[in-house]
Amino acid sequence: MTLLDIIMLAVGLAMDFFSVSVVEGIRSHGSKFRLSAIEIWMIVSFGLFQGAMPLVGYYSGAIAEQLVNRYAGWVALVLLGAIGGKMVWDSFNKESTYVKMSFWQVMLLAVATSIDAAVSGILFITVPELLWKALTIIAVTSSLFSLIGYCVGHYIGKLPFNAERAGGIILILIGLKICFL
Repeated sequence: MTLLDIIMLAVGLAMDFFSVSVVEGIRSHGSKFRLSAIEIWMIVSFGLFQGAMPLVGYYSGAIAEQLVNRYAGWVALVLLGAIGGKMVWDSFNKESTYVKMSFWQVMLLAVATSIDAAVSGILFITVPELLWKALTIIAVTSSLFSLIGYCVGHYIGKLPFNAERAGGIILILIGLKICFL
């Protein structure tokens, strides 16, 4: 496994976080761009969870692969479906206003979108000397993609369409993709 392989793996794993961050950026659109403590926590926790999950796969090997392959998709679908479904539901309420995600919502999103990354840890069983370098690259890449996604979403959210409804649908679609593809 080369450094380029690790970077490509990190980018692939970061795509779900990018999408989720775009959704949060869309939801938060306003006249002025500003990262609050919860958005910073989202970016940091997405990187931490994405960087830690391959470690779980590395140490638990084949057992983790079987469990993650069996249940990760359903867990992601339920969590992302619930959050996305609530966003869609709220988008039909004319009195609905943007409410920042809570600490626990960020944690649920971090778990839901990183649990399938545990399987990637199995790749490093044959090259344990690359494990910590890979975990660092995966974590930093996921955080960076989360930041970029949030920024992109913030500016997309200024377009004239129901951003919360679109964001909720995107989260549901991510859950379906994780579960069935």
